[in-house]
Amino acid sequence: MTRLSSAVRGLITALAALLAVTAASAPTRAATEPKAPKDFVALRTVDPTIIQEMRYFTPHNFVGERIEGYQQPICILTRPAAEALHRAQLRLRRKGYTLKVYDCYRPQRAVNHFVRWAEDLDDQEMKSEFYPNVDKTRLFEDGYIAEKSGHSRGSTMDLTIVKLPAEPTRPYHPGEPLVPCYAPKDQRFPDNSVDMGTGFDCFDTLAHTLDPRIQGEQRANRLLLKTTMEGLGFVNLAEEWWHYTYKPEPYPDTYFDFPVSWKSLTGGH
Repeated sequence: MTRLSSAVRGLITALAALLAVTAASAPTRAATEPKAPKDFVALRTVDPTIIQEMRYFTPHNFVGERIEGYQQPICILTRPAAEALHRAQLRLRRKGYTLKVYDCYRPQRAVNHFVRWAEDLDDQEMKSEFYPNVDKTRLFEDGYIAEKSGHSRGSTMDLTIVKLPAEPTRPYHPGEPLVPCYAPKDQRFPDNSVDMGTGFDCFDTLAHTLDPRIQGEQRANRLLLKTTMEGLGFVNLAEEWWHYTYKPEPYPDTYFDFPVSWKSLTGGH
């Protein structure tokens, strides 16, 4: 009886120790998660009228799954970038349009996810929509994937224009048939954006902002976005009609890695 009692006491002690370690380890991990500097904000606290369709929180992107670090579908930016975007929104709304963001601040861990995907040449699940004419072995060489992204500095965003009143965009269903991102607008994946000539994240030279093959209404739409943004301090990446960076950047040389979530922000929800 004594030996049994001792064994039970030993087991209880061991379990208690294990529970203590488990309970202590979770807060420790949470405490080590990096936080955003105080001048990073959620865009909707600056302008709740800008549509947010955060593609990397969903599987509808060139990887085909939610990207690491996107814990919630929110746009986070440095405050100067968010306030400048609000001014752009005011100008566009007077013309009957609204902005829609696809991506904003992007943690370094998400960029690392892109790199791992690009190095896995066997994973080409989303090729027929996002990079139908690009050999995956050339993604680094052609500049579509890099080990660092300006998005991680907090003042870069990917965005488009939507005609008001905005119609909803239906969700993507994994496994559904894919159509090339440069197909005519009525054939490619439905997006409530105005016709920009290609879809978002189209790995093709047709996505170059001023590609001469893009004419008529498509070119006019790109130029509306470009002139509006550039008039308020944003700089376009010539290879991507959707990519803009607010200048001067508060953090021109810092690549952050805090998660995309309210908890990353000071006083986050």
